[in-house]
Amino acid sequence: MAKADKQKKKQGIPMPKQKPEDRIHNFNEVALGYTTEQALAEAERCIQCPKPKCVQGCPVELDIPAFIKEVRERNFDEAIKKVKEKNSLPAICGRVCPQENQCQMFCVMGKKGDPLSIGRLERFVADYELQKGVTVRPRSKSSAGGKVAVVGSGPAGLTAAADLAKLGHKVVIFEALHAPGGVLMYGIPEFRLPKKIVQAEVDYVKKLGVDIKTDHMIGRLYTIDELFELGFDAVFIGTGAGLPRFMRIPGENLGGIYSANEFLIRVNLVKAYMFPEYDTPIRIGKKVAVIGGGNVAMDSARSSLRLGAEEVLIVYRRSKEEMPARLEEIENAEEEGVKFKFLTTPVKFLGDESGRVTGMKCITMRLGEPDESGRRRPIPIEGSEFVMDVDTVIIAIGQTPNPIIQRTTKALKTTRWGTIVVNEKTGKTFRKGVYAGGDVVSGAATVISAMGAGKRAARSIHRYLLRKKRMRQRKET
Repeated sequence: MAKADKQKKKQGIPMPKQKPEDRIHNFNEVALGYTTEQALAEAERCIQCPKPKCVQGCPVELDIPAFIKEVRERNFDEAIKKVKEKNSLPAICGRVCPQENQCQMFCVMGKKGDPLSIGRLERFVADYELQKGVTVRPRSKSSAGGKVAVVGSGPAGLTAAADLAKLGHKVVIFEALHAPGGVLMYGIPEFRLPKKIVQAEVDYVKKLGVDIKTDHMIGRLYTIDELFELGFDAVFIGTGAGLPRFMRIPGENLGGIYSANEFLIRVNLVKAYMFPEYDTPIRIGKKVAVIGGGNVAMDSARSSLRLGAEEVLIVYRRSKEEMPARLEEIENAEEEGVKFKFLTTPVKFLGDESGRVTGMKCITMRLGEPDESGRRRPIPIEGSEFVMDVDTVIIAIGQTPNPIIQRTTKALKTTRWGTIVVNEKTGKTFRKGVYAGGDVVSGAATVISAMGAGKRAARSIHRYLLRKKRMRQRKET
């Protein structure tokens, strides 16, 4: 191979995307996806390792070299079939999963150049299928034939439901909101994950035979006990972490201060970004401060720009190196004009006589030794207080699970943070026949980690139902 060809193979194919000066004025998807030629060129970089380490970094156990081999050979139908053997939501994963910290982190190509763009290739084959028309393979006929209730239709719930349906079980998803998808639908903006993509993936799960009941809040409409009384053999809880965390500092109840949950739900699920076509206005001032450093903070900041804010500032108590957001999302925010104020945290919100926020009293921080998260602990610097003028604040410092199911279900063990305690390998709770996974167990984490938890739980539920049926047959004989 010529030296120039070797150097070319070290470099990944960049993803085409909208120009920053254009995209800040619309909610259309920023990343535009690979063309066929770009996908083939990127797939050609894969050296088909005999012992691929990338697979060990995939929470849903995708056979990465196998599907990329099919892409290289232009067998796109076989490629998506191979992907869907393990992943029922590939168009979503290809867009929002942090592959750089998972499968791509183990890619040997990354030792001397760019790792293979596995997520972009997954998106390519998923989008190919969506454009062509999704096909559904016949369901297997399980000897267990159980009936499973899945509570929550986010990534964990959808994955568990899809896998159980493929194994031949009857599955019903109960979703509290009026549209299925969970955080995929209400938490991630249109410009990062279009709602039509989420809907298409939900429709695929329905085609597998899964029944989805919206506006059904379990814990209120039915308890977990009542689901068993209705004839379900097992229950999977995948209700996520939908309650916002607040700073608990003076002035937090002023007008113009939103939790990121409220802000993003209004923007995404009830389409405030399409006002007045959709009757959901949301007030955004000229100078917006977003508190936090994760993907939710980036989503809130970038949405604020698109809603007309003149200046958007991310205020984060640590340095840029400690930010939990994906590097890609930080770079997109920077390109779009979002500004960053590091080593800073608000200690008080200031307001006017009408009760609206006008500023934040902040304090400068320094970094100490690492804390339990592995990041250096922020320590306030005495006497460094200053005031920052703002007229809108969005608090994006994390979420916790809604406690309704935990409070209405006996023998369900929880942590002091309200998360459900499970066996990590199986998703089994301390309550017989009840399993859980995703953010309701781990706290706010990634889409793909929630999907991995849903997959593990589905396998465990299948084994549980097989054992249950065998025991019943023994009693009958």
